[in-house]
Amino acid sequence: MGNETLLNIVFKAADDKRAEDTVVLNMQGISLLADYFVICQANSERQVQAIAKEIQESAGKEGYTLKRMEGFDTGRWVLVDLGDVVAHVFHRDERGYYNLEKLWGDAPEQYMEDEING
Repeated sequence: MGNETLLNIVFKAADDKRAEDTVVLNMQGISLLADYFVICQANSERQVQAIAKEIQESAGKEGYTLKRMEGFDTGRWVLVDLGDVVAHVFHRDERGYYNLEKLWGDAPEQYMEDEING
C-alpha cells in the first residue's frame, strides 16, 4: 500500500465526517515531515474530534499505524500523524489564524475529488 492509498483513506475519512474546505498539499521534495498534508476544518470541537477519530480508525482498518495524535482533547487543531500523510483538522476559527496553506505556499495543491468520486 502506497502513500496515495493512505492519502485517499485520509481524504475519504474526513469527507465522510463532513469536513469542510479540505486541501491536500503535496509536500514531496519540500518537507521531510510528510509526503502529504491534508488540511480541513469543522464547525465545532466535537466535529473536529469526530473527523480526527475517523481518520485514525479508517487508516487503522487498512493496516496503517498512527504515529501520534496531538490536540484531540481541546478539539481546536488536531494533528493526526500517519507518517507519510499528516492530517491537520482545524476548528474553523483556528484555521485562518495558523494559515498552513500560506506557510507551505510553495507546496502544490493536489486535487482529490476525481479519486474519491471516481
